[in-house]
Amino acid sequence: MHGDIYSELSLVIALGAAISFVMHRLRQPLIIGYILTGILAGPAAFNIISGADAMNGMSEIGIALLIFIIGLELSPRVFLRLRKTIFITSTVQIAATSAFGFFIARLLDFGRMESAVIGLALALSSTIIIVKLFNDKRETTRLYAQIVIGMLIVQDVFVTAGKFGLAARTTDGTTDAVIHLLAMGIVVTGLLYLTSKRLVPHLARSIGSSKEILLLFALGWGLGWALLFKEIGLSIEIGALFAGIGLAQLPYSREMSSRLKPLRDFFIIIFFVTLGQGLVPGSLSDIVLPAVIFSSFVLFIKPIFALISMGLLGYTKRTSFKAAVSLSQISEFSLVFAVAAVHANLARQHVADTLTLTALITFAISTYFIKFDNSLFGRLENALRMFERKVTVPDKKHIAPHYPIVLFGYRRNSHEFIKTFRNMGKRFVIVDYDPDMIETLERHDEEFLYGDATDSEFLEELQLEKSHLIVSTISDFKTNEFLANWLKQHNPRAVFVCTSDNAANASELYNEGASYVMMPHFVGNERLSAFIRKNGFRKAEFKQYRAKHLAYLQTHYEPSFEEA
Repeated sequence: MHGDIYSELSLVIALGAAISFVMHRLRQPLIIGYILTGILAGPAAFNIISGADAMNGMSEIGIALLIFIIGLELSPRVFLRLRKTIFITSTVQIAATSAFGFFIARLLDFGRMESAVIGLALALSSTIIIVKLFNDKRETTRLYAQIVIGMLIVQDVFVTAGKFGLAARTTDGTTDAVIHLLAMGIVVTGLLYLTSKRLVPHLARSIGSSKEILLLFALGWGLGWALLFKEIGLSIEIGALFAGIGLAQLPYSREMSSRLKPLRDFFIIIFFVTLGQGLVPGSLSDIVLPAVIFSSFVLFIKPIFALISMGLLGYTKRTSFKAAVSLSQISEFSLVFAVAAVHANLARQHVADTLTLTALITFAISTYFIKFDNSLFGRLENALRMFERKVTVPDKKHIAPHYPIVLFGYRRNSHEFIKTFRNMGKRFVIVDYDPDMIETLERHDEEFLYGDATDSEFLEELQLEKSHLIVSTISDFKTNEFLANWLKQHNPRAVFVCTSDNAANASELYNEGASYVMMPHFVGNERLSAFIRKNGFRKAEFKQYRAKHLAYLQTHYEPSFEEA
C-alpha cells in the first residue's frame, strides 16, 4: 500500500496511536510501541512506507531537536568539571567492551575484521533512547545523566574514528581526511562559540520580542548548526548538542526548550518508527544464537565496566549503577557502522543481520532497565557495595530543584514583594515575558526566568507543582485564570495571590481558587506584603483576608458580581 507522503505519514501516525494506547494501558514504555509501529509499518508486515527518504529526513530532525533541547538545559561548566570522569569511564568502557566483544565474536567463528567491527558496535550505546528516557524521567540534570551524556559524546568521536578506520582499508589518503576533519571541527566549533558569545547576546532582545521569532530562531539555530556539523563529517548529535549549549546561558533558553518540545515529540516518534522499520533482519535461523549471546553481554556485562570505573573514581553505588545500566544497549549507529563495513567488503551481511537482532533485543530490554532503574537498584543495593568507596561524590542536580516562591511579572508593584521575600529568607524567582523587563532584571542581578505564564510545559520545567507561594502582578485576567486552574489541578495546597483590575474578574478568580486577588484600591501592596511576611505559606491564614475582600466586593460591586 503506497501513496504520497501525507497518506503514508497519516497511516503510520494512526497505527502508532493505536499501538501506543495499548502500550499505555499495559503500562509498558511507549518507545517499545513506537519501534513496534515501525516494524508493522515496514516491509515485514503492512509495508506502508515507500517514501523512506522523507521519513529518514524527519527522523533526523527529531534527533537534532532532542539533543538540542538537552544542550539548552546543560552548562559547559558541568562538562568541564566532569571531564576526568567522562574521559576515563568512556575509555575504560569502550576499550573493555570492544576487547571482550572481539573475543566473543572470534569464539563464534567470525573473522578478525568482522570481530573488530562487532566489538566496536557493541561498545556504542544509543544516544536517542538514553536521552529520550532521561527526558521522560526528568533526570537530565542529575549527575549520573550528565556523565552518561558526556560519555555518549566521546562514543560519537570513537565511531567517527572507526568510520575513517574502515575507509583506511579501502582507500588512500585517509590520514589527510582525518586531519582535515579535525581542522574543520575546530574551526566550526570556534565559530559556534564566537557567534553564541559575541553576536547572539546583542540579538537577545529582538529574539525574545515575540513567541514566533523565538521559536524560529531556536529552530534555525539548532538545526542549522547540526546540519553544518553533519556536512563537515561529524555527527548531527554533536552539532545539535553544542548548538544547545551555546544558547544555554541566555535568559530565553528555558522558554526555547518548552516551545520546541511538542515538535521534538512528534519528530522523535517518526525516528523510532523509522528505526523499527529497519530492525527486521533477514534469515533468523543463523543469527539467533550469536544475537542472544551478544545481547546478554551488552545487557549484563557491558555495564559492569562503567560501574567499576565510576566506583573507583569515588561515585556512590547509586550514581554508578544508574549510569552503567543506562548504557545497556547498542546504538542505532552501530548498525550504520556495520552496514558501512559490509559495503566496504570487510564484513558479511550476516554481521549486519546479527547486530540488527541484537539491537532489537537490547533496545527493548534496556528500556525497562532505565525506566525501572531505582527498583533494580533497591534489589541489588547490597551486592553493589563492592563497587563503592568509603568517600563518595554525592548525586545531586546541578540546578535548584524548585523555587518555594515564584513571582510572575516584574512591575512597579513588585518591589515590595521582592523586599518581603528577601526578609523571609526564602529562595524566589521572578518570571517575565517582556525583554525590556529581562534586561532590567539582569542589571539588578535578580534571579529570573524568561517564560510565558500560560505555557504548561514551562510551568512543569519550573516545577511549579512544588512551590508554596505564587504571586502574579500580571493584571491580564486570562493569564491569572490559567494559573489558577493549573494550580488547582497540580498544586492545590499552594497560596496563589493574583491581580485584577475589576470586581467581575476578581470574583471569577476567587471561584477558580485564588487565595487572594489584589485590587489596587482595596489593600495596598505594603499591607499585603506584611501579611505574607507574618503568615508565610499558610493558606488557611488567607481565608480572613479573602472573606473580607469578598464581602467588600459584594457590597460595592454587586452588579458586576451578578454579571460574573
